[in-house]
Amino acid sequence: MKTVVSKVAVVGSGISGAVCASSLARNGVSVTIFESARGPGGRMSTRREITEDGKELYFDHGAPYFTANHKDVMALVCEWEAKGLVAEWKESTGIFDCVATKFIGIEKEGSSKKYVGIPGMNAMCRAMCHEPGVEAKFGTTVGTLQWLEDKNLWSPKDLDGKTLGHFDAMVASDKNVVSPRVTAVTGRPPPLDMSLVQELAPKLEEVPVLPCFCVMLAFSEPLSSIPVRSFAFKNSTVLSWAFCNSSKPERSSSTSECWVLHSTAEYAKRVISQTGLQKLPSSVLSNVAEELFQEFQRNELNIPRPFFMRAHRWGSAFPAIAVAEDKKCLWDRSKRLAICGDFCVSPNVEGAILSGMGAAANIMAIISSI
Repeated sequence: MKTVVSKVAVVGSGISGAVCASSLARNGVSVTIFESARGPGGRMSTRREITEDGKELYFDHGAPYFTANHKDVMALVCEWEAKGLVAEWKESTGIFDCVATKFIGIEKEGSSKKYVGIPGMNAMCRAMCHEPGVEAKFGTTVGTLQWLEDKNLWSPKDLDGKTLGHFDAMVASDKNVVSPRVTAVTGRPPPLDMSLVQELAPKLEEVPVLPCFCVMLAFSEPLSSIPVRSFAFKNSTVLSWAFCNSSKPERSSSTSECWVLHSTAEYAKRVISQTGLQKLPSSVLSNVAEELFQEFQRNELNIPRPFFMRAHRWGSAFPAIAVAEDKKCLWDRSKRLAICGDFCVSPNVEGAILSGMGAAANIMAIISSI
C-alpha cells in the first residue's frame, strides 16, 4: 500500500535539519522539528553571556563562518543575503607560527568569500524554523524513535515515553540519534534502534569524531597587536584557531572586543580521556579556559587579561569520515527514514547543507512517484 507523505518529523535544528525542513515545507509538506536545546543552530549556535556587571556579550562559539562552492548552496546563500540573514565577512585571515612567534601567510581582505549569519551564526536556522509549514518544538528531547509496523508510521517519544505525534517520514539530522556516545553521556540508549535499519547499521555503528573545546573571551580594548581578525595556529598542540567575533558585520555595538579560541583535537582528547563525556564541573571548564588563554597569551602577542572568560566543550565537533558522500544522506526508502548531517558529506557547514537538501530530495521523490 502506498503512503502519501504529508507529515514529516525532523530531529535536530542545526543547519542540515533546518534546510531539510525548509525544503519540504516549501513543497507543501507539514514539518515538525524537535530540538532538545532552547534554540536552533546546533554548532551554528550563538551564545549570549551576561557579565556580573550586566554587560551583554555574544559569541558564535561553534562554526565561525562558512564558505559556499556548490551551485545549489550558493543559490541558497544568495537567497539568504537578499533577506539579510547572511553577509560576507571581509576581514583578512592568517596563520600564526608558534615556533617562529610570528604571523605567516596573511590572506588579504576579501580574497576568498567567507559568510556569517546576521546578527549571529544561527540566523538562517532560526528563520527556516519559523517558515510557513514548519513547527519547531525547542526544549524537546526525543528519547525513542518508534516505528509502527502495522500503521507504517513513525512515532517519536520524549524521555518520559510520551508520544510526540505520528509521522509519515522521519529525518534524523543529529548523529546522536544513532550514536552509542549518547549512552556514555546520558546513560540512555540512542533514540534509534539500529535493528530497524539493518542495511544502514554498518555505516552508523560508530562515526569517529574529533572533539574540540572553545573559549569565549571579552576584552575591554581591541587587541591591536593582532594584525588579522581570524587566524589558525601552526606548531601548537593546544590551539587550532582564533577569531574576533566583534569584527563580523552587524554584531553588537558594545565597546568590548569578543574573541573565540578553538582547541586542537589532540588537546580535547587528552582532557576527555581524563574527565569522560559526562557533564563537566565548572572547575574543569575553568581550567580548560585558563590553559587555552595562556597558550594564546604566551605567543608574544601582547594579550591583556580578559574581563570575561568561559569554556565550552564540543564533544563531537568534527566528523572524521563521510558516511554517504555522493548520496548526500543515508536513506531507508521502506521506512522513509533519512539520516543527514555534515558527517554524511563533509565536515563543514556546506556539507551539512547539501546533506539536508539530499534528505529532502529523497522524501520528495516518494511524493512525486505517488
